[in-house]
Amino acid sequence: MPEIESWDYTLYVPNDLRAVTVCRRTLRLILTLHGLVGIVDTAELLAAELVSNAVRHTKGPAALRVRRTPEDTVWIGAWDSDPAPPDPPRPLEQVAQWEDGRGLGLVKACARY
Repeated sequence: MPEIESWDYTLYVPNDLRAVTVCRRTLRLILTLHGLVGIVDTAELLAAELVSNAVRHTKGPAALRVRRTPEDTVWIGAWDSDPAPPDPPRPLEQVAQWEDGRGLGLVKACARY
């Protein structure tokens, strides 16, 4: 069995909503160049939600981190300058009619962890 190439990228972005698009496009490029085209759409959705929350709900900079482990797991995470963690996601059926508040529930539903 061939050894899996591990790698780790971190993109630091300012507190600017345009940073979400920069992160999505950068993530798409990283995954495509590493031959992971099959997960690009879901990864982009998850990253956009995480970075969007980081930018919209804090006042400082943010970062997107994407890495692949030797066990062939791709991790996507976001960092922001707020020391407090976000509220836990509510089940999607509870927030289906809300204008907002579905994002972390969507992440939870689409990600495997």
